[in-house]
Amino acid sequence: MAPRIHPTAEVDPSATIGEGTQIWHWAQVREGAVVGRNCRIGKDVYIDVEVLVGDDCKIQNFAALYRGVRIGRGVFVGPHACFTNDKYPRALSPDWQVVSTAVDDGASIGANATILCGLRIGRSAMVAAGAVVTKDVPPHALVAGVPAQVIGWVCECGRPLDTKMRCAHDGKSFPQLRPKRKPRSRRRK
Repeated sequence: MAPRIHPTAEVDPSATIGEGTQIWHWAQVREGAVVGRNCRIGKDVYIDVEVLVGDDCKIQNFAALYRGVRIGRGVFVGPHACFTNDKYPRALSPDWQVVSTAVDDGASIGANATILCGLRIGRSAMVAAGAVVTKDVPPHALVAGVPAQVIGWVCECGRPLDTKMRCAHDGKSFPQLRPKRKPRSRRRK
């Protein structure tokens, strides 16, 4: 199925849009950007120059993906989420360089979250609404707050894992996420 692009959306001719992708009202997709197959790009989304968006992603209304962002497959980006690309922003900066950010497959970014540049959001991780992410997010981590901190762990389905790193919804288990126990000291008191 051919992509569906709303007449008010601005898609540069050099951008690549995958089969089955829908781009809604007033969205802008810049030069050299690549949007995969079967994506949903919401109203007023901004996808900057050479941004990469994998297949089966959903980018909600007013999200801003600036140059240097790479979004994996099956990623959810909530409304008004913003990705930065400059560690030391100034209006005039002759030596400015793009600082890249990666979001791995299956991750979810909540509404109004801010993702600072130079980070990696791990596979199937979840960033809570309103979080400000200042450090890498491990796979399956649930992060929240300002600055974002790990507050739990989530399954690939997005639901929380119990203390045994098992999902009550689909029964999947993630033993590799269990915290490593420190060896007990053998010293006597």
